[in-house]
Amino acid sequence: MFAPIVVLMRDLVGKPKFVQLRCKAIALHSKAITQFCNSIGIDRTQRQNMIRLARDNGKRLGLLA
Repeated sequence: MFAPIVVLMRDLVGKPKFVQLRCKAIALHSKAITQFCNSIGIDRTQRQNMIRLARDNGKRLGLLA
């Protein structure tokens, strides 16, 4: 679904810059997930399991490039 957009962006900005941007986005997203889980009382193990499940679903649905 988003894979073509991601591939296009990688080609437009170049792979090194794309990797930098991707790392920053992942870090911000992880921080937001952690803050949310802490605010509603989800422990670390549960949070990690949910992140793995979301990653696997994203792969299966073609959301990751």
